[in-house]
Order: sequence, then structure tokens, then C-alpha cells
Amino acid sequence: MRPLLSWAGRRAVLARTYSPGPSAGYRGASGAQGYVRNPPVGTCDLQGELDRFGGISLRLARLDALDRLDAAAFQKGLQAAVQQWRSEGRTAVWLHIPILQSRFIAPAASLGFCFHHAESDSSTLTLWLGEGPSRLPGYASHQVGVAGAVFDESTRKILVVQDRNKLKNMWKFPGGLSEPGEDIGDTAVREVFEETGIKSEFRSLLSIRQQHTNPGAFGKSDMYIICRLKPYSFTINFCQHECLRCEWMDLNDLAKTENTTPITSRVARLLLYGYREGFDKIDLAVEELPAVHTGLFYKLYHKELPDNYKTMKGID
Repeated sequence: MRPLLSWAGRRAVLARTYSPGPSAGYRGASGAQGYVRNPPVGTCDLQGELDRFGGISLRLARLDALDRLDAAAFQKGLQAAVQQWRSEGRTAVWLHIPILQSRFIAPAASLGFCFHHAESDSSTLTLWLGEGPSRLPGYASHQVGVAGAVFDESTRKILVVQDRNKLKNMWKFPGGLSEPGEDIGDTAVREVFEETGIKSEFRSLLSIRQQHTNPGAFGKSDMYIICRLKPYSFTINFCQHECLRCEWMDLNDLAKTENTTPITSRVARLLLYGYREGFDKIDLAVEELPAVHTGLFYKLYHKELPDNYKTMKGID
């Protein structure tokens, strides 16, 4: 079995593997590289784009007269294109097929293409052209669930729910799956409001659970993140479709009750410790920092850093 690589390691491998080389005959009208200049008679002109790793990305949605193209002609054209890309030292092809043109999947599969992932309106297939087994990174393998521990410090009450349609109706924190492009704290605030009607504000990250081969995640890995939230409203109006019960419970009672999940009990005790000794003991704060990609930012979660360490130029 080959050793597993981290994402940073995979990027490094790809950077070494995808070394862009000369591409005579690979110029499009816009200067993009990656199409067959003289396709065989009776086939199609398959235009692709050279990516930054030296691979080819072929998007069928951009082809002219796609609706009039039959599967046999597409297979011949794709076969010719693959032969040319392989002769020029390309190491991989990414084939993007719109859902309404799924008839082209079988011809591509007959040439060795495999599924990489699918979105709601398209599928992406790949073909490794380099030597040895494919080094292409796999698609996302985790789902991210987020819960909000809404704690009112003035009353020492915490917001808990019982899910509807569960075999065991145990107390837990409201939460759900994070949407694509949604920050963790925003997920917690949104899910709490949707389930309970309580408005809140993100304060910190408390815990992360990692679990693999999770049946609820289609057999994939699952990340479950619990955030500490501060309430801004207190009247409960919970969702009848998702929740059986919802209430403000004394934090000490939640920490001691047996009618809860193990992770809820542990986080309740964590919150109790933070309430008594200071939340700086348990909080992972968040800070937004500029990414290496121009105009983009990311959020970094860690224990609070003193201001003098944020601004220091070096270490004495």
C-alpha cells in the first residue's frame, strides 16, 4: 500500500509531476493551449485548457454543436486527443461532462477514464497519462457538521434540543451540516436559529470530533465541530419538523445528566470549567488573515495570542 500524503504533500507531488512542457500545435484563438489541430475526419474538435500543473482540462459545455455530436464521433475525437496529449508529455486529463450530455460518459470510460466526482449539474472524469499509478488527489472525503453551544453566562443556562425521529431522544446542542463556502461560526449561528429561533453570535471554537466510515456521511469521514455562542434572544420558537423538545437547561444539570450524548456531556463539562476558571482556558479564538492568493482571506482558529506577539518582528 502506498503511504498516504497530506494535502500539502499531494500538492508538492503534483507540482513536481505536472511540469509544463512545450506544446506545439496547442494554441487556441484565445491563446489557450490544449486542442487537437487536425482531428480525424468524422470526429470532433476537442478543445482543452492547459492547467497550471501541465494537465489538460476538457469542458464539454464549451464545445460547439455538442447536442448534434454522437457518442461514436466523440469517442474517436477523444481518443485522438488523448494520443496527442500523451505524446506531448501531458500527465492527466480532466473531463467535465454536463448532466444532459451524460451519454459521453460510457465512450470516455471505454478509453480508461474514471469518475473523480460529481456536482448537481455535471460529472468530472479523469485519465492519468503519466507513468505508474495515478497521483491525482482524490475529491473531498469529509463532511463538516457544526453545533452551537449557546451559553447565557448571566443565568448559567445553555440551549439544548432533542431531535425528532431518533431512536433515543437525548439532549444535544442544535446544529447541522456546513454549506459549501460557509464559515464554521456562520454555520453554528444559522443552524441554531433555524432549529430554535434563538439569535446568537459566534464567540469561539470549543472542540473538533473526527470520525471515519460514518454511515451518516455516506461511509466517508466526518468532522463535527462545536462552537461557543452568545445569545441575543431568549424566547424559544423551535422547528417542529426537526426538534422534539427545546429548552434552556442549567449547565451543571447538563454536565451531570445521563440523558445526553458523550460529546455533549464532555463539552458541557468543558464549558463549566471555562465559566468557573475563565473562557480563555478553553476558547480557540478566530482571526481573519490574508491568504497567499490575492484578494482572498482565511480564518485561523487558535488560543488567543497576546498583542505584543502579534506585532513582534522577531524572537529574542
